[in-house]
Amino acid sequence: MGSQPFSAPAFGQADLSNCEREQIHLAGSIQPHGALLVVSEPDHVIVQASANAAEFLGLDADGLLGRSITELGGDLGERIWPHLDNPLHVIPSAVQCRVGTSSTAFDGLVHRPPEGGLVIELEPPGPIVDLSKHVEQSLRTIVACDSLSMLCTEAAKIFADLTGYDRVMVYRFDDEGHGEVFAEQRLPHLEPYLGMRYPASDIPQMARDLYIRNRVRLLVDVGYTPVPLTPRLSPLTGRHLDMSLCFLRSMSPIHIQYLQNMGVAATLVASLVVGGRLWGLFACHHGSAKHVHYETRAVCELLAETVATRIAALESFVQADAELAVRRLEQRMIAAVSRDGDWRSALFDNPKTLLEPLNATGAALLFEDQVFTVGEVPGTAELREIGKWLNGQPKDPVVATASLTTDVAAFEPLRPVASGILAIPVSSSPGEYLVWVRPEQIRTVTWGGDPYKPVVVSDDLTTLSPRRSFAKWHQLVEGTSEPWTPADMAAARLIGETVADIVIQFRSVRMLIAQDQLERASRQVVRSDPPVIIADSGGRILVTNESFEQLLQAGQSQLLHLDDLSSVFSDATEARRRLQDLLRDRRSWRGEVSLTGKSGEAKPLLVRADPVFSSRDRVLGFVILFADLRERKVAEDARRRFQEGVAAENQAKIATLTSVSGTVYKDMLSSVVGNAQLAALEITHGVDVARIPENLESVRSSVHRTAELLQHLMWHARSVEKED
Repeated sequence: MGSQPFSAPAFGQADLSNCEREQIHLAGSIQPHGALLVVSEPDHVIVQASANAAEFLGLDADGLLGRSITELGGDLGERIWPHLDNPLHVIPSAVQCRVGTSSTAFDGLVHRPPEGGLVIELEPPGPIVDLSKHVEQSLRTIVACDSLSMLCTEAAKIFADLTGYDRVMVYRFDDEGHGEVFAEQRLPHLEPYLGMRYPASDIPQMARDLYIRNRVRLLVDVGYTPVPLTPRLSPLTGRHLDMSLCFLRSMSPIHIQYLQNMGVAATLVASLVVGGRLWGLFACHHGSAKHVHYETRAVCELLAETVATRIAALESFVQADAELAVRRLEQRMIAAVSRDGDWRSALFDNPKTLLEPLNATGAALLFEDQVFTVGEVPGTAELREIGKWLNGQPKDPVVATASLTTDVAAFEPLRPVASGILAIPVSSSPGEYLVWVRPEQIRTVTWGGDPYKPVVVSDDLTTLSPRRSFAKWHQLVEGTSEPWTPADMAAARLIGETVADIVIQFRSVRMLIAQDQLERASRQVVRSDPPVIIADSGGRILVTNESFEQLLQAGQSQLLHLDDLSSVFSDATEARRRLQDLLRDRRSWRGEVSLTGKSGEAKPLLVRADPVFSSRDRVLGFVILFADLRERKVAEDARRRFQEGVAAENQAKIATLTSVSGTVYKDMLSSVVGNAQLAALEITHGVDVARIPENLESVRSSVHRTAELLQHLMWHARSVEKED
């Protein structure tokens, strides 16, 4: 029998076994501190409303549906029209308006759901926020933080001061989705949660997805009675209204029960989105009902975007620092090859150079049936067994595990030195790896309640609820090392690529020195991934590998001599000059070149050409290596477009903010743009080149979102001034 597809339980009908698939965006009801209207376009007729809308807005309960918003009285339609061309499907626009004949003003948020029409949410207005106090100084504090710990601690203080919640936590997700309270600000009498962990199941994937779309979520009173939408299904689609962007949307009953079990009465959650991924959350808890009005929520979102941008910059800075260390290592290995004919001494003569970029305690090189080590490592026989195990793993660029000794029973005795390993191949030959190790880290992980008992069965044995105990639950973790981070793996890839290039050069040198091993060494070079050319002392080309041949245009004549090589480059004159310097003056060539490939497309390459000396005065030949720079060029283009785009996109907004409100909003946006440009510089110096465009786009999106929020705050403040 075929497997049955998983069904997605409707809102409010999920249990603890399937809550991760609950359709929480189709809530069909709202919290009662506001009212919701759904209107059609372009006639703006009300087709759906919350059951409390007429009473909340002070209107006649009869005949609300089917009426145009212009017939309600007040200036709701007038305030909405200027915003209809905004990206309302991404971020709601804010207005302040009057409805009916009441003198009461309302704060309104307008957005466009995926199925069309407009959703208008209305709530009582709150006090004007002193932006100069809460934003300008906060932005300066955030940008000045030079470590992740300092940033999150300061940000928690800022949020607590701004919102007044009893407890503010910065909650960070790990690679497995579990969360940790990374920073905390709380009232003195509250139990500290700092350092406590919570299982991934506490926040279902659907909720995580919505946290990326809707960056701030508010629960005013955990004991509220949901207000249904009327009619239940949207007349525009015949389906439940997509409430993903609704700030009034009801919370899942499971989540409500979870909070009640914790003793929490009100919450505000702001998302930290870094590189398009949910990095973490600001989680604010209160012991009694608490309503946070639009302006404060918008400032929370603005500050969260700024913090996320700063996180991206700090994480990229760590990677850039690791890259600098790797580049120094590369220079030492190249010098060792030229000086001693070998590179392994440079790799192992200074343990810090190899171990610190990955925070490893030991490393080993498995190369040509030899084992070279540094630091605390298993014995040679055990390292050879690890090499055999690596040969059987999927051919990923990096193999990393923090639990080798529990995953593979045969390695259990290695716990004290190698509970965790990270390995990367240094050639295409089986068994040749660079391996880093970390010892077992016996540690106590403190969970907020027993993670293995996320549910509780009620007395009648028929009802499940989220666990009721959140007392500290201590778990002794054995058999694992400190986990390898994405930054560790990026640094390993960079070191591995550098060593792989050196291996090719080393084997090329050996081929030139030992002609009797020509056939074997030639096969090893030909199988290598980076394009390579080997020439004798006169410049006659001895070997080119398949990777280089694939760079050439179809029908291009065979290259016999290094002099012929200049014809394949876009700038043949410059290439000819550099090749002559190499052949005549034995001068190494480093630089960027452009080569016209088979498709006629110019390919950017990094060239590294070196003479190979057998003694100070005798040249055996030449080795030329190429590296594909297309990813790096894409990253550089992305940075250039980012810098130009951020300036262009926000120049008009800065001018508008200045003309309407003076310098307050303009200065804030200028600070946000400056923070983003600083982050962009750090990101484009990061190790993981493939992710640079994605990370830059995330920062650009964050700036755009922040600029929109500032505009909304400005127009909202102007609306309030008009009302006054």
